[in-house]
Amino acid sequence: MPARSARGSAVVDFVLVLAVLVPVFLGILQLALVLLVRNTLAAAASEGARYAATLDRGPEDGVAKTRAQIAGALAARYAEDVDAHPVLVDGSPGVEVTVHVVVPALGLGGPAVELDVSGHAIEEQQ
Repeated sequence: MPARSARGSAVVDFVLVLAVLVPVFLGILQLALVLLVRNTLAAAASEGARYAATLDRGPEDGVAKTRAQIAGALAARYAEDVDAHPVLVDGSPGVEVTVHVVVPALGLGGPAVELDVSGHAIEEQQ
């Protein structure tokens, strides 16, 4: 019997490896996107809470500041569900700013990841 030809085996190997690597790469990219959005929202919520906790400001000022931070760093659609309210922070009066967003798969659509991020600050006293 003659020896079998190996023609075309490189293409099959390439397809098999690609079928494994593409989902892994897309998963890492999705994780990076979610972490970027979460960290940016946490920073914006904390900044908004600190702004709302200053002596001459209120929770609505913190919401506006948080929305401006998010819109400047990411996109305005991530700044739609922002809430601020007074809370106790370690027994002291403070402000909590909460942001709720839905991060679509790879920013395009598909299965989404829901995030709830909050920032706290103790109110300034006279």
